[in-house]
Amino acid sequence: MRVGTGTVWRGLVPALVLGGALTSCSGAAEESTRPTARSSATTAPGAPGTAAAASGGTIGAQGSACELPVTFDIAEDWKAEAVDSGTAGSAADGGPDGPSLSEEVADALLRQGPVTAVCEIDAKPAGNIGFLRVWTGEPADTDARAVLEAFVTAEGDTSRERYRPFRTARVSGVEVEYLFTSRLLDETKKERALAVTTTEGPVVLHLGGLDTEEHEQMVPAYELAKRTLRTPA
Repeated sequence: MRVGTGTVWRGLVPALVLGGALTSCSGAAEESTRPTARSSATTAPGAPGTAAAASGGTIGAQGSACELPVTFDIAEDWKAEAVDSGTAGSAADGGPDGPSLSEEVADALLRQGPVTAVCEIDAKPAGNIGFLRVWTGEPADTDARAVLEAFVTAEGDTSRERYRPFRTARVSGVEVEYLFTSRLLDETKKERALAVTTTEGPVVLHLGGLDTEEHEQMVPAYELAKRTLRTPA
């Protein structure tokens, strides 16, 4: 059984064990208290009135927590961890009887449209419930807008998508803000993502969050990643 990613399977993650392939941010909702997220007092470029996140280091380069086709800074106290894609590979290969239910779920979680989850940066150590996730795909003759549109469509139950190009000192790409409605929780929340293309394939950075309030509190970390995003020379 295969359903669209981002719908039923994503809501069922807390009840399933996926061998650490992808951590669910919704499971953290059971926490009754959490510290207040920290940020610097400056204002993020391109985001008037939003406090800029202090950098906690760079990931993406060889030897970092996540080796990627791009590098960027992660916010202070956020924790990056590579996603184990081995489960998705076993789901694709299957066995004599085809992939098991757990393999189907893992594959649905790890793949979204043309890209596969390869890294997640957890906001919990900084006081928020959510992740900035990195997804990569195979090289293809597809532009960033097409990749991003396919990514959002594959999430399912999305609305009010607003796409726009962006450019920094080092890269250019496309980003989107949209609403995602969880059928399981009967709740609609804001999400955003960006996509760039590299010689190694497309890269998508996606910021979710437990709800819209958590999402908005984590936007400075997303803006930091976008502002410092770069591809190898």
